[in-house]
Amino acid sequence: MSAPVRFPRFYVTAPAPCPYLPGRQERKVFTELAGPDADALNDALGRIGFRRSQTVAYRPSCAGCNACVSVRVVAEEFVPSRTQTRTMAKNADLVASACRPWSTVEQYDLLQQYLKARHPGGGMSAMDSMDYADMIEQTPVTSYVVEYREPDVGGRPGKLIGACLTDRQNDGLSMIYSFYDPHHPDRSGLGNYIILDHIDRAAKAGLPYVYLGYWIEGSSRMQYKIRYRPMERLGREGWERFDAGRQDALIAATVAQPRADSDKEQVGTSKDGMPCAQDKYRILEG
Repeated sequence: MSAPVRFPRFYVTAPAPCPYLPGRQERKVFTELAGPDADALNDALGRIGFRRSQTVAYRPSCAGCNACVSVRVVAEEFVPSRTQTRTMAKNADLVASACRPWSTVEQYDLLQQYLKARHPGGGMSAMDSMDYADMIEQTPVTSYVVEYREPDVGGRPGKLIGACLTDRQNDGLSMIYSFYDPHHPDRSGLGNYIILDHIDRAAKAGLPYVYLGYWIEGSSRMQYKIRYRPMERLGREGWERFDAGRQDALIAATVAQPRADSDKEQVGTSKDGMPCAQDKYRILEG
């Protein structure tokens, strides 16, 4: 006689300042990922818009706001733009390795460079090495860190210039968090290259999708996600393709508008990955 199915219990976080849209409040619905069925639960929840943060899966549940939209790239149909093709060619010599989810000093130092340049004053900039280790190593599902290194003498892996914490799901790769050398003099577009490499990895593995997390139309630092096509978005009726004309217009607007200096992480927010961020997922019994 088989054991009964254990359905997850869901909880809601307390309201907190939104890390993406100033003046708004965020709440999240979440559940714990644990035990032998953690991978299967993470897969199922990923298909309905949940993301993983260490040992929990969450999705926005904000009153009066649905700005956060889950998006994924259709890997097997992806056709790079001319700019993306140039980015791929420029970085084709990088040595990429999928490593077990184990934090290293080298990774942490690179993350600090990235945060200081791209998110100065943001919550994650206060992370110490133990916080980073928790973000990487506390995973109950199939995860790895893809490292990107410049070739050394003889083509051996050399200096680390990029990394991405990635979950492998049954229907795709979920990019949890990526970071890279923001000051490299010869390799612009490293963040885009990491996404392009994941799309290629998924297609070669026969996985249909690459999950990019949430796209937020009102947040300029989230607009890079719209440049990959074909792209699907999760709506009330399930996953649907972005209208080609609509996506063209969004891409054009992104190209015309440079990254806004004012569009940084909101100081004091509880963005996943920052110190004590997991406290908002603490379950109080009784």
